[in-house]
Amino acid sequence: MSESGDVPPHVFPIRVYYEDTDFSGIVYHANYLRFIERARTELLREFDLRQREIHAGAQIFFVVARMNIEFHRPAHMDDLLTVETRVERIAAATLDLDQRVKRGEETLFTARVLIAAVSGGRACRIPRDIREKLAPPP
Repeated sequence: MSESGDVPPHVFPIRVYYEDTDFSGIVYHANYLRFIERARTELLREFDLRQREIHAGAQIFFVVARMNIEFHRPAHMDDLLTVETRVERIAAATLDLDQRVKRGEETLFTARVLIAAVSGGRACRIPRDIREKLAPPP
């Protein structure tokens, strides 16, 4: 098991488009989940981890096991946002992530996400090479 300390977050920029909003021009609440999903995928890519390859090789899927979310402020059409993702903790079969959607320095949305490794419909250990790539430096 490892924990993050003062490691800078992975930052993923995203622009709010018309399709992301409701009739009032405010981001529809479910779209924040899409934003943070994209950021998690890009976090893996930054560490040269491709979900398709992991599934094909080790036959492991990463699934959301639990998510606690909080909406702080609305985002609007045309806003340029950033999604910050931190790996807070790595255990044998899970990753604990902290994700924030921000507009500049203002936090709009936060999520604490527990990701589980699954193979054959059951929880499984995250392969060592993947844990090592995602682990914060000592």
